[in-house]
Amino acid sequence: MPTAIAVTGADLVLPPTDPGTPNAAVLPPPGGRPLDASVADMQQLLARYGHVVVVCPTAAPAAVEQRLRAVRGLLESDRIALVRTDLPPLGAAVLVRQLRQLAGCDFSPGVLASAARLLAHYIYAGAVLGSVSRLDRVPVSLGSHLKGWLPGAHFAVLAGPTPQIVRLGSGETPLAGPEFTTELVLARGQLQTDWPTTTLVPQWRIGGPVHETPLPDSSPGWWGTPKLVEFAAYLPDLPVLYQLVSSVRRETCHWCGMDLIGDRCGFCAAPLAPPDQAPRAAAPGSRGPGALTGGRPAHVLGPGGQSQGAHAVGPGGQPQGVHVVGPGGQPPGTHALEPGGQAPGTHAVGPAGRPPGTHVVGPGGHPGRALGPGTPPTRALP
Repeated sequence: MPTAIAVTGADLVLPPTDPGTPNAAVLPPPGGRPLDASVADMQQLLARYGHVVVVCPTAAPAAVEQRLRAVRGLLESDRIALVRTDLPPLGAAVLVRQLRQLAGCDFSPGVLASAARLLAHYIYAGAVLGSVSRLDRVPVSLGSHLKGWLPGAHFAVLAGPTPQIVRLGSGETPLAGPEFTTELVLARGQLQTDWPTTTLVPQWRIGGPVHETPLPDSSPGWWGTPKLVEFAAYLPDLPVLYQLVSSVRRETCHWCGMDLIGDRCGFCAAPLAPPDQAPRAAAPGSRGPGALTGGRPAHVLGPGGQSQGAHAVGPGGQPQGVHVVGPGGQPPGTHALEPGGQAPGTHAVGPAGRPPGTHVVGPGGHPGRALGPGTPPTRALP
């Protein structure tokens, strides 16, 4: 059962590239629509497809995102992925169509949702504008603003993958294009120009035909002017898209357990856990890392192959900081015992275990004599 691809507006749905491309579900806008109706729409998609990937551009009204999050929270479902994209409207529509193509393949819902960020890097989206004075989604230099006041000034703007603005005319700098085979789709606004077909297609070596589609309703607001011609270059072939996605290593989200590619889960948006923090379930009886240390982390080997915190072995095989034992078995600087077992300068212990010349302390802490048989003990003075 393919994963459902849903969008927040009908202008994000392009005609399918082949009859096998699934359709996209268009979610009605929240304006004037009760919340329970939106919940019912999502329940129907979940019941039919199992998982839903909703593509919502970042330029969409805040109420659209709030409604989607409210629906997901009320359903308490972890089978709804909310995918945000910074692409302009026509580029976002191309991304949605690529996800629709991949939805018919054997990719899991988690891989499909996280593939949106990967595919966006291979979409070259831009427009030819009659003015950049109100363009706020692409960095505009002061020089470009000043040139925009010249009569008849037109600008070629590339929004992604790398933003770029070029003033059209003699000696113009070409836009940085893709280094792989692409096709081009156009959406014409109120600006009359053939620059995309006459100049951009040869520069970018567009191999296939140029497709035209109606201008999305949100394009004038995104680009800051209705005088524009929007374009997007993309990978059209499904085998190429399939190979691109399948070549990326798959991981498992440590939070929701979904499959993912890249560094972030497409369903719960949790970042990929570092390798040293990723939870690993050990099989019973396994002898993996920590099995011999009682679960304690093993020491990392430092430079030279020694464990960190261990002493390196010095010349002669002794660890550094350990003294070599001298002749006779004594460490250097220690004294050998004299005959009788005494160290030099020490007194031998006399009979009864007392050193010679020492007195016995009597009761009460007073010195006294050694008590012999029948000798009364000394008394303390009052």
